[in-house]
Amino acid sequence: MKASDLFVKCLENEEVEYIFGVPGEENEDIMISLINSKIKFIPTRHEQGAAFMAAIFGRLTGKAGVCLATLGPGAMNLTTGLAEAHLGNMPVVALTGQGGLHRFHKQNFQFIDVVNSFKPITKWNASITTPSIIPEAVRKAFKVAEMERPGVAHLELPEDVAKKEVDAKPLARLKVRRPSADHKAIEQAVKMIKEAKNPLILAGNGCVRTRVSKQLNSFVDERGIPIVHTQMGKGAVSDRSEYSLFTTGIHAKDYYVCGFDRADLIITLGYNIVEFSPLHWNKNKDNKILHIDFLPSEVDEYYNPDLEVIGDISNTLWILREKLKNEQKKNPEYFFRLRKTILEDHHEKENDNSFPLKPQRIIHDIRKSLADSDILISDVGMHKIWTARMYKTYEPNTCLIDNGLCSMGISLPGAVAAKLVHPDKKVVVVTGDGGFMMNSQELETAIRFGLSFVVVIFNDSKYGMVEWKQQTHHQKTFGIDFKNPDFVKYAESFGAKGYRVGKAEDFSRILKKSLEENTVAIIDVPVDYSENYELMKKLGQEICPI
Repeated sequence: MKASDLFVKCLENEEVEYIFGVPGEENEDIMISLINSKIKFIPTRHEQGAAFMAAIFGRLTGKAGVCLATLGPGAMNLTTGLAEAHLGNMPVVALTGQGGLHRFHKQNFQFIDVVNSFKPITKWNASITTPSIIPEAVRKAFKVAEMERPGVAHLELPEDVAKKEVDAKPLARLKVRRPSADHKAIEQAVKMIKEAKNPLILAGNGCVRTRVSKQLNSFVDERGIPIVHTQMGKGAVSDRSEYSLFTTGIHAKDYYVCGFDRADLIITLGYNIVEFSPLHWNKNKDNKILHIDFLPSEVDEYYNPDLEVIGDISNTLWILREKLKNEQKKNPEYFFRLRKTILEDHHEKENDNSFPLKPQRIIHDIRKSLADSDILISDVGMHKIWTARMYKTYEPNTCLIDNGLCSMGISLPGAVAAKLVHPDKKVVVVTGDGGFMMNSQELETAIRFGLSFVVVIFNDSKYGMVEWKQQTHHQKTFGIDFKNPDFVKYAESFGAKGYRVGKAEDFSRILKKSLEENTVAIIDVPVDYSENYELMKKLGQEICPI
């Protein structure tokens, strides 16, 4: 059997559905081997888009998304998306071609040491220098990428190795059960929870796993413990729950900080300090912390837990529920008042008819137009903060915000992956004009595959978050302005629908119409980001309920 044929059979054995990528000369044997495969190849318009698609596929399914590129420039173009998956704990397997082994010892045309270049952003990677190791290498790549915490594995297949003959077959894909937590640690955790008068949960990215979210919702309801979500943990517990204090927003004195100030025990669940620095909620380093996760905590001067319960989170929560079921339910009156205060803030400008539109109005209208299980994907920019703070989320993995690498340009490719995973759900992208243009070429990919979703562009003709930061820190701005194309004509040039909002009352109508169209729709929404400064003034006052 040809080595590239064996490689593809190993990918099929891993139940790979899609490969996102850009073909090249050095991976042509893999491409030819894919012709008769049940795996669907999705040619993208840029390798970065392919890596973002693989990352969002991995985040939504728990199975490694797969992206492909050729050597040198193709491989290097994957790095932003792979770094996104690395810091965001999204399972991805990246495949790259490479020149022949005879080129490895010297500088050569398009030759880059990709394996060493990828080391900082992968859990494991390797060059397959002999075809007999293909079954082991592929099985290991998927196992490493998918096990906790998920991340990136990378395989390089040199062009001469891909052509060789080999006698081997794929290794069996066996389910690995995660270990349970130590019983002594569980008993200590029970004692800490019993003794706490005002415990507060901080739910992170590890809580959006289906089994974890189910146990967590039951745990919160039974124990009466309020919960704050990180941006990557949104939806772990429904925002309809009376115990939800919604999501972390800006890193100033936002409302959620009031909860941390009042709590006498912080229970972190599935939390990684990458997604939300403990500096913002444990500034004085004196919070009592119970860390519950698949893995031990990172060492950080602001995050030194009093107890760590390490093991499968859903199993840990189930055991805690059993051991605490006869205990009196907490009655967090202060946190109920805090929730009411946050809701009042959310409602304040949600129906504001001024133009350009207030970000609060845009987020409110999007939420009204989507069902609980529909998906919103946020790009990176000032709109991300408003989405995190105000978009109410009712199910896990229905509001996707990355707060790891936090790279602009992820949302449009992400929508392609989300629609492939969930063709029955409505998908809305919220993006700034800056982030949209970074990967707007993937509109063609979406149209080519007959996908349908809506892209809402927050248009202010500048890098709005950078402007806000510069103005806040230096009282002046520089290098943040640019000009945009006509987004309606731009959308139409790809075969998509294009709309421009002319007054606040039009947005909801246009959005609802776009969601019913069986194609991609772009909605250009002029946004009033003076609200950023109004929010800071408001949060600079005494915001915590008495």
